[in-house]
Amino acid sequence: MSLPPLLLIGCGKMGGAMLAGWLEQGLPPETVVVEPHPAAVAGFAGRIRHVTSFAEIPRDFTPAAVILATKPQEAPNALPALAHLVNPETVFLSIMAGKTVGGLQALLGGVPHVVRAMPNTPAAVRLGFTVAYAGLGVTPAQRELCDTLISAVGESAWVEQESLIDPVTAVSGGGPAYVFLLAEVMEQAAISQGLPPDLARRMARATVSGSGALLAASTEDAATLRVNVTSPKGTTERALAVLMRPEAWPAIMEEAIEAATARSRELAG
Repeated sequence: MSLPPLLLIGCGKMGGAMLAGWLEQGLPPETVVVEPHPAAVAGFAGRIRHVTSFAEIPRDFTPAAVILATKPQEAPNALPALAHLVNPETVFLSIMAGKTVGGLQALLGGVPHVVRAMPNTPAAVRLGFTVAYAGLGVTPAQRELCDTLISAVGESAWVEQESLIDPVTAVSGGGPAYVFLLAEVMEQAAISQGLPPDLARRMARATVSGSGALLAASTEDAATLRVNVTSPKGTTERALAVLMRPEAWPAIMEEAIEAATARSRELAG
Protein backbone atom coordinates (compact mmCIF):
# COMPACT_ATOMS: atom_id res chain seq x y z
CA MET A 1 0.00 0.00 0.00
CA SER A 2 1.32 3.42 -0.96
CA LEU A 3 1.20 6.36 1.41
CA PRO A 4 0.49 10.00 0.55
CA PRO A 5 3.20 12.68 0.89
CA LEU A 6 3.95 13.51 4.52
CA LEU A 7 5.74 16.22 6.45
CA LEU A 8 7.87 14.89 9.32
CA ILE A 9 9.06 17.42 11.89
CA GLY A 10 12.04 15.90 13.69
CA CYS A 11 13.91 12.74 12.76
CA GLY A 12 15.36 11.54 16.04
CA LYS A 13 15.21 7.93 17.19
CA MET A 14 11.41 7.71 17.20
CA GLY A 15 10.85 9.85 14.13
CA GLY A 16 13.53 7.91 12.27
CA ALA A 17 12.05 4.56 13.27
CA MET A 18 8.64 5.61 12.02
CA LEU A 19 10.08 7.03 8.80
CA ALA A 20 11.81 3.71 8.08
CA GLY A 21 8.52 1.89 8.54
CA TRP A 22 6.69 4.28 6.21
CA LEU A 23 9.30 3.91 3.51
CA GLU A 24 8.69 0.18 3.55
CA GLN A 25 5.05 0.91 2.78
CA GLY A 26 5.76 3.02 -0.28
CA LEU A 27 6.28 6.56 1.00
CA PRO A 28 6.64 8.93 -1.98
CA PRO A 29 9.89 10.93 -2.38
CA GLU A 30 7.87 14.17 -2.21
CA THR A 31 7.76 13.64 1.55
CA VAL A 32 9.60 16.40 3.41
CA VAL A 33 11.59 15.88 6.60
CA VAL A 34 12.59 18.90 8.70
CA GLU A 35 15.66 17.96 10.70
CA PRO A 36 18.48 20.39 11.64
CA HIS A 37 21.05 17.60 11.96
CA PRO A 38 21.89 16.08 8.54
CA ALA A 39 23.47 13.00 10.13
CA ALA A 40 20.06 11.99 11.48
CA VAL A 41 18.66 11.58 7.96
CA ALA A 42 21.79 10.31 6.20
CA GLY A 43 20.34 6.80 5.95
CA PHE A 44 17.31 8.10 4.07
CA ALA A 45 19.19 10.05 1.41
CA GLY A 46 17.51 10.00 -1.98
CA ARG A 47 14.24 8.65 -0.63
CA ILE A 48 12.83 11.81 0.97
CA ARG A 49 13.38 15.56 0.69
CA HIS A 50 15.43 16.79 3.63
CA VAL A 51 15.41 20.40 4.80
CA THR A 52 17.06 21.86 7.88
CA SER A 53 14.54 24.61 8.70
CA PHE A 54 10.86 25.44 8.40
CA ALA A 55 11.69 28.23 5.95
CA GLU A 56 12.80 25.59 3.44
CA ILE A 57 9.44 23.80 3.33
CA PRO A 58 7.99 24.45 -0.15
CA ARG A 59 5.16 26.96 0.21
CA ASP A 60 2.96 24.98 -2.19
CA PHE A 61 3.47 21.69 -0.32
CA THR A 62 0.23 20.41 1.23
CA PRO A 63 0.93 17.11 3.02
CA ALA A 64 -1.84 14.71 3.97
CA ALA A 65 -0.32 14.54 7.46
CA VAL A 66 2.18 16.53 9.48
CA ILE A 67 3.93 14.34 12.05
CA LEU A 68 5.18 16.27 15.07
CA ALA A 69 8.16 14.33 16.41
CA THR A 70 10.15 17.11 18.05
CA LYS A 71 10.85 17.34 21.79
CA PRO A 72 7.88 18.69 23.79
CA GLN A 73 9.84 21.72 24.96
CA GLU A 74 10.44 22.74 21.34
CA ALA A 75 6.72 22.92 20.53
CA PRO A 76 6.17 26.61 21.41
CA ASN A 77 8.81 27.68 18.87
CA ALA A 78 8.15 25.03 16.22
CA LEU A 79 4.40 24.84 15.86
CA PRO A 80 3.53 28.49 15.04
CA ALA A 81 5.80 28.15 11.98
CA LEU A 82 3.41 25.48 10.67
CA ALA A 83 0.27 27.61 10.90
CA HIS A 84 0.07 27.98 7.10
CA LEU A 85 -0.45 24.22 6.81
CA VAL A 86 -3.65 24.22 8.88
CA ASN A 87 -6.49 23.19 6.59
CA PRO A 88 -9.33 20.63 6.65
CA GLU A 89 -7.40 18.18 4.44
CA THR A 90 -4.28 17.95 6.64
CA VAL A 91 -4.11 16.07 9.93
CA PHE A 92 -1.43 16.79 12.55
CA LEU A 93 -0.18 13.61 14.23
CA SER A 94 1.74 14.41 17.40
CA ILE A 95 4.00 11.96 19.23
CA MET A 96 5.23 14.59 21.70
CA ALA A 97 4.80 13.45 25.30
CA GLY A 98 2.49 15.53 27.45
CA LYS A 99 1.31 17.98 24.79
CA THR A 100 -2.49 17.98 24.71
CA VAL A 101 -4.67 18.35 21.64
CA GLY A 102 -5.91 21.69 22.95
CA GLY A 103 -2.38 22.92 23.58
CA LEU A 104 -1.25 21.90 20.10
CA GLN A 105 -4.27 23.57 18.51
CA ALA A 106 -3.54 26.80 20.36
CA LEU A 107 0.07 26.81 19.13
CA LEU A 108 -0.88 26.00 15.55
CA GLY A 109 -3.75 28.49 15.34
CA GLY A 110 -6.90 28.15 13.32
CA VAL A 111 -8.85 24.90 13.59
CA PRO A 112 -6.30 22.12 13.01
CA HIS A 113 -7.27 18.46 13.02
CA VAL A 114 -5.02 16.86 15.64
CA VAL A 115 -4.31 13.26 16.62
CA ARG A 116 -2.22 12.68 19.72
CA ALA A 117 -0.26 9.43 19.89
CA MET A 118 2.28 7.80 22.19
CA PRO A 119 4.59 5.20 20.59
CA ASN A 120 7.46 3.39 22.31
CA THR A 121 11.01 2.57 21.31
CA PRO A 122 10.46 -1.05 20.14
CA ALA A 123 9.11 0.75 17.08
CA ALA A 124 12.75 0.70 15.95
CA VAL A 125 12.39 -3.04 15.30
CA ARG A 126 8.72 -2.82 14.19
CA LEU A 127 7.52 -4.16 17.55
CA GLY A 128 6.23 -0.92 19.00
CA PHE A 129 2.93 -0.29 20.70
CA THR A 130 1.23 3.03 20.00
CA VAL A 131 -1.95 4.37 21.57
CA ALA A 132 -3.70 7.31 19.92
CA TYR A 133 -6.50 9.78 20.55
CA ALA A 134 -8.33 11.73 17.82
CA GLY A 135 -9.33 15.31 18.58
CA LEU A 136 -12.56 16.92 17.44
CA GLY A 137 -12.85 17.39 13.70
CA VAL A 138 -10.57 14.51 12.72
CA THR A 139 -12.30 12.71 9.87
CA PRO A 140 -12.61 8.91 9.61
CA ALA A 141 -10.20 8.99 6.65
CA GLN A 142 -7.64 10.99 8.66
CA ARG A 143 -7.95 8.61 11.60
CA GLU A 144 -7.44 5.68 9.23
CA LEU A 145 -4.34 7.35 7.78
CA CYS A 146 -2.91 7.95 11.25
CA ASP A 147 -3.62 4.35 12.21
CA THR A 148 -1.75 3.21 9.09
CA LEU A 149 1.20 5.43 10.02
CA ILE A 150 1.49 4.20 13.60
CA SER A 151 0.80 0.57 12.64
CA ALA A 152 3.83 0.66 10.34
CA VAL A 153 6.04 0.24 13.42
CA GLY A 154 3.97 -2.19 15.50
CA GLU A 155 0.59 -2.55 17.14
CA SER A 156 -1.88 0.32 17.48
CA ALA A 157 -4.81 1.06 19.76
CA TRP A 158 -7.13 4.03 20.26
CA VAL A 159 -8.70 5.60 23.33
CA GLU A 160 -11.76 7.85 23.39
CA GLN A 161 -10.60 9.90 26.40
CA GLU A 162 -7.49 12.03 25.99
CA SER A 163 -6.71 11.83 29.71
CA LEU A 164 -5.85 8.15 29.24
CA ILE A 165 -2.82 9.08 27.14
CA ASP A 166 -1.00 10.07 30.35
CA PRO A 167 -1.04 6.57 31.91
CA VAL A 168 -0.34 5.15 28.45
CA THR A 169 2.80 7.30 28.39
CA ALA A 170 3.75 5.98 31.82
CA VAL A 171 3.16 2.30 30.99
CA SER A 172 4.02 1.65 27.34
CA GLY A 173 5.93 4.84 26.56
CA GLY A 174 8.34 4.38 29.46
CA GLY A 175 7.87 0.62 29.73
CA PRO A 176 10.92 -0.35 27.66
CA ALA A 177 13.13 1.48 30.18
CA TYR A 178 11.63 -0.57 33.01
CA VAL A 179 12.28 -3.80 31.10
CA PHE A 180 15.85 -2.73 30.32
CA LEU A 181 16.32 -1.94 34.02
CA LEU A 182 15.18 -5.49 34.84
CA ALA A 183 17.81 -6.91 32.47
CA GLU A 184 20.40 -4.57 33.96
CA VAL A 185 19.75 -5.55 37.59
CA MET A 186 19.51 -9.26 36.73
CA GLU A 187 22.92 -9.02 35.06
CA GLN A 188 24.45 -7.31 38.09
CA ALA A 189 22.87 -9.81 40.47
CA ALA A 190 24.25 -12.69 38.42
CA ILE A 191 27.74 -11.19 38.57
CA SER A 192 27.43 -10.77 42.34
CA GLN A 193 26.72 -14.51 42.56
CA GLY A 194 30.01 -15.28 40.81
CA LEU A 195 28.98 -15.67 37.16
CA PRO A 196 31.38 -14.24 34.55
CA PRO A 197 30.23 -10.79 33.32
CA ASP A 198 29.89 -11.83 29.67
CA LEU A 199 27.78 -14.85 30.61
CA ALA A 200 25.69 -12.78 33.04
CA ARG A 201 24.91 -10.25 30.29
CA ARG A 202 24.01 -12.85 27.67
CA MET A 203 21.84 -14.73 30.13
CA ALA A 204 19.96 -11.68 31.39
CA ARG A 205 19.31 -10.29 27.90
CA ALA A 206 18.23 -13.64 26.45
CA THR A 207 15.98 -14.36 29.42
CA VAL A 208 14.20 -11.01 29.20
CA SER A 209 13.82 -11.03 25.41
CA GLY A 210 12.85 -14.72 25.31
CA SER A 211 10.27 -14.28 28.05
CA GLY A 212 8.82 -11.31 26.15
CA ALA A 213 8.54 -13.42 23.01
CA LEU A 214 6.84 -16.21 24.97
CA LEU A 215 4.41 -13.73 26.50
CA ALA A 216 3.59 -12.31 23.06
CA ALA A 217 3.01 -15.78 21.61
CA SER A 218 0.93 -17.13 24.50
CA THR A 219 -2.84 -16.86 24.93
CA GLU A 220 -2.41 -17.06 28.71
CA ASP A 221 -2.12 -13.96 30.84
CA ALA A 222 1.13 -12.90 32.49
CA ALA A 223 0.06 -14.07 35.93
CA THR A 224 -0.61 -17.59 34.65
CA LEU A 225 2.74 -17.73 32.88
CA ARG A 226 4.43 -16.63 36.09
CA VAL A 227 2.69 -19.39 38.05
CA ASN A 228 3.68 -21.93 35.40
CA VAL A 229 7.37 -21.14 36.01
CA THR A 230 7.01 -21.25 39.80
CA SER A 231 7.42 -24.76 41.17
CA PRO A 232 6.05 -25.17 44.73
CA LYS A 233 8.83 -24.84 47.30
CA GLY A 234 11.36 -24.29 44.51
CA THR A 235 13.98 -21.64 43.80
CA THR A 236 11.68 -19.34 41.80
CA GLU A 237 9.08 -19.36 44.55
CA ARG A 238 11.79 -18.34 47.03
CA ALA A 239 12.88 -15.44 44.78
CA LEU A 240 9.31 -14.26 44.18
CA ALA A 241 8.69 -14.24 47.93
CA VAL A 242 11.32 -11.50 48.09
CA LEU A 243 10.25 -9.60 44.97
CA MET A 244 6.55 -9.65 45.87
CA ARG A 245 6.82 -8.37 49.42
CA PRO A 246 4.17 -5.68 50.03
CA GLU A 247 6.83 -2.96 50.06
CA ALA A 248 8.72 -4.35 47.06
CA TRP A 249 7.94 -4.99 43.39
CA PRO A 250 4.15 -4.51 43.09
CA ALA A 251 4.04 -1.36 45.21
CA ILE A 252 7.16 0.17 43.67
CA MET A 253 5.91 -0.41 40.13
CA GLU A 254 2.57 1.18 40.92
CA GLU A 255 4.36 4.14 42.49
CA ALA A 256 6.60 4.46 39.43
CA ILE A 257 3.66 4.42 36.98
CA GLU A 258 1.86 7.00 39.12
CA ALA A 259 4.93 9.26 39.11
CA ALA A 260 5.35 8.98 35.34
CA THR A 261 1.65 9.68 34.76
CA ALA A 262 1.88 12.81 36.91
CA ARG A 263 4.94 13.97 34.96
CA SER A 264 3.11 13.47 31.67
CA ARG A 265 0.37 15.79 32.93
CA GLU A 266 2.97 18.34 34.05
CA LEU A 267 4.49 18.40 30.54
CA ALA A 268 1.16 19.62 29.18
CA GLY A 269 2.14 23.00 30.62
